[in-house]
Amino acid sequence: MDIATHISALRVEGQLLAADAEEAGTDAAVSTCPGWTVRDLVRHTGMVHRWATTFLAEGHRSYQPADPEPELDGDALLAWFREGHTALVTALEQAPDDLECWSFLPAPSPRAFWARRQAHETAVHRVDAESALRSAERSTIDAAFAVDGIDELLFAFHSRERSRVRSEQPKVLRVRATDTDAVWTVRLSEKPPVTTRDAEDGTGADCEISGPAARLYLALWNRLPAPRITGDASLAKLWRETSAITWS
Repeated sequence: MDIATHISALRVEGQLLAADAEEAGTDAAVSTCPGWTVRDLVRHTGMVHRWATTFLAEGHRSYQPADPEPELDGDALLAWFREGHTALVTALEQAPDDLECWSFLPAPSPRAFWARRQAHETAVHRVDAESALRSAERSTIDAAFAVDGIDELLFAFHSRERSRVRSEQPKVLRVRATDTDAVWTVRLSEKPPVTTRDAEDGTGADCEISGPAARLYLALWNRLPAPRITGDASLAKLWRETSAITWS
């Protein structure tokens, strides 16, 4: 996916998140993030948006800590969130393609990294905001966007040394999107997972998680149960218990 597509997704997902948060109310519990309220969710996501904007707008070439989350609540908190979200979208639109700034996952450029990362950050947290609503109706996630997010999670986040998805015995986890041709093979060991994306190469999988791309995306981000598990279900359990990406 290109930068413009990621920026467009970021714009829409942030607007939906704000609308859902307003409808649910900041006291509402976020079922996909046990222990969080909508207040916590909006403060966190708004803080991340502003943090990302500092790199894009100010060109910092080394890590910079984020500002503390605000003590705002209610309408003031939602206005603060919307302002920061708009500033992030604007910073991405105005940043030059050759922008040099700090980033933390492989990408064609820092601008491409921040557009992709913030699009998926916001999409997942929009799903969190929706989980606080009483209505059963939910917004959809495009299959191509979901596949891109799974790529980011498996190839970027979990290729790092800090990934806790480890297995004492070598195992193979396969992830299959049934509504696209995307198939991922994740080799687990005592080292960080190694992922390939291609048709099966003859390697048998110990466990396969399969389903529509959007469901897989949310399952791998631990927002929904895995759609379908075949084989050794303990590997799906291992993923759920050790794959969380935390802010630290």
